[in-house]
Amino acid sequence: MKSGYFFTFIFSLIFSFSSFAQKRELRAVWIATVNNIDFPTNNSMSPNDLKADYVRYLDKIKSTGLNTVIVQVRPVADTFYPSGFEPWSKYMTGKQGVAPNPYFNPLQFMIEEAHQRDLDFHAWFNPYRATMNSDTTALSQEHPFYQHRDWFVKYGNKYMYNPGHPDAREYVLDAIMEVVRHYDLDAVHFDDYFYPYKVQGEVFPDSTTFAENNPKQFDKIEDWRRDNVDYFVENLSSRIKQERPDVQFGISPFGVWRNSDIDPKGSKTRAGITNYDDLYADVVKWMKKGWLDYVIPQVYWHRKLGAAPYEEVVKWWDKNSYGTQLYIGHALYKVEKWEANDEIAAQLDINKKYKNVQGSAFFSAKFLFSNPKKIVQTLQRNYPYFTLPPSGNKMDQTPPSKVRISSTEGQLDAGLKITWEDIDFDTNAKKYLIYRYEDFGFGVLDGQFIHKIINRSPYKEQVFIDDQLEKGKQYTYIITALSNNKIESNRSNAITVKAGGFLSKKIKVLH
Repeated sequence: MKSGYFFTFIFSLIFSFSSFAQKRELRAVWIATVNNIDFPTNNSMSPNDLKADYVRYLDKIKSTGLNTVIVQVRPVADTFYPSGFEPWSKYMTGKQGVAPNPYFNPLQFMIEEAHQRDLDFHAWFNPYRATMNSDTTALSQEHPFYQHRDWFVKYGNKYMYNPGHPDAREYVLDAIMEVVRHYDLDAVHFDDYFYPYKVQGEVFPDSTTFAENNPKQFDKIEDWRRDNVDYFVENLSSRIKQERPDVQFGISPFGVWRNSDIDPKGSKTRAGITNYDDLYADVVKWMKKGWLDYVIPQVYWHRKLGAAPYEEVVKWWDKNSYGTQLYIGHALYKVEKWEANDEIAAQLDINKKYKNVQGSAFFSAKFLFSNPKKIVQTLQRNYPYFTLPPSGNKMDQTPPSKVRISSTEGQLDAGLKITWEDIDFDTNAKKYLIYRYEDFGFGVLDGQFIHKIINRSPYKEQVFIDDQLEKGKQYTYIITALSNNKIESNRSNAITVKAGGFLSKKIKVLH
């Protein structure tokens, strides 16, 4: 047996007995646009500078070892994309309602640039907030505030869509679905803002709406408010699944659902704010009903906080996620103030103790640049190799058919062209993972060996050109298909090439 064939035989044999050991984990970061917290750096940037600023973030995020960006695309009922419902965001162009000049579509650009770097893109919407202060003169005349003043209420010196107004709810649902329908999103994302955080000495002004829009005849306004939010979450979940079953829906609520002294099902905490009682967000119900694909509770405090110890909170969510994919939200913005230098590292270690915790998200992206207490190095140590985010537990689990590599050809200076096709052309493959092993670096299908992720073309024959080869090295490739829900197919056959000046027009493949 020739040495090349012997190598391929042994390689194939090892893979036939190895499992798919790739560890799936969400490694996300929030990119906030409201008040230009993260991006854009300011609201007077030219389109070219704005693009460069965003790419700067992506490159930093990728080098830190993360795999997902959660980008705020609709911060205060204004948008980072052309919309038929709401005006352009002032945080992008300096004045609400003014499009980028020269014109481009920022959201399309942001999604494409993220995907080019193998980063998932979650579009982050704030459902109800319309202003960050009481000054409505800065609102565009195209803003729904001027067309439907009765949809909005003022609370805490800010304006917001009234969650109890049926027409306002439907309008916001339609505005979000506009994006779901037209863009290659990986997920729709909400943060913790439903009904607003309570303001001391101020009553939320919805008593008239309660009296006029209470078809279920709730006795308590608090139950009515929760039902309003339930309706919104349930309907958006249903619409997303009907329109785009490949798009996940996730929410990042405040870290405590309820305290156990109020509800024995709650956590052993003494939090001053809870989702259920203060924000009228019954996250547990949403998970039980299957309305969410994932949840990222914001556990934005250190391990020894007496009112809500970090591990106690994580343990509660681990026991109460009801099959919903569970990740934990961490506060990078507080790292500098915390006494412990290793706080985030210790939190990540705690997360690993709980089987339902499948990753983390970090707020927010600008702290990867300021790097408090060398947090970037901490994340890089925890994330030394790339890995894919988890598939959704409540989405289609069907794997695509495997692929067959048919040929390779090329020259070192031009790159190696690899050609393959799906064994079943009607497969549900959306992307392909190109695994590459150098010299005799045997391994299972682990993220550290993923050389590239590419989209599936509409043609039966798929092609990838690897132009990152070093002369004298030996490379082995296998390819797997990935479904919309990131379910991976069985592996393809393996091919091995030796990178000399001339690679080969065609290499015999072991099946």
